[in-house]
Amino acid sequence: MLIFGDSLSAGYGIDITESWPHLLQQELDRNGFKIVNASVSGETSLGGRQRLTKLLKQYHPAIVILELGANDGLRGYAITDIEENLNAILLQISKAGAKALLIGMKLPPNYGAPYIEQFQSMFPRLAKKHRIQLLPYLLEGVKADQFQADNLHPVADAQPRIMSNVLQALKPLLR
Repeated sequence: MLIFGDSLSAGYGIDITESWPHLLQQELDRNGFKIVNASVSGETSLGGRQRLTKLLKQYHPAIVILELGANDGLRGYAITDIEENLNAILLQISKAGAKALLIGMKLPPNYGAPYIEQFQSMFPRLAKKHRIQLLPYLLEGVKADQFQADNLHPVADAQPRIMSNVLQALKPLLR
């Protein structure tokens, strides 16, 4: 299993052993799943698109958890460009014979309703197009006081909740 994301999956600002990917590995150990976390803080959909081919060849994952797009949105990139990159990534995953779990994100309100709506609707649209599993929002249930000072990255106490969100969306792919 390959986790392919940004700082939210790379464990930014917390000990890596407290991050949701590490907790997910502990949860899945008894089922024989090995997780490779190829997440990079600051990663964009374009950066991910450029890195993925090598990782797919190197690890041959059965499942890829794709958690990208948040940095693109925070930088105000064109939704069409973000969607094109995520679409290309999902096509690469499919060509490699892996199943995909797409993880959606939300943006802060200061980006304006039209942009936020376009951004958030992109994830279900891609999941439907590729007929893949979707977790609509990675940070569902994370409380406001469970973020680092930047108000973007969850603290260690929030990681079990995030892991649970991912695990619930992942279960259909584990069968």
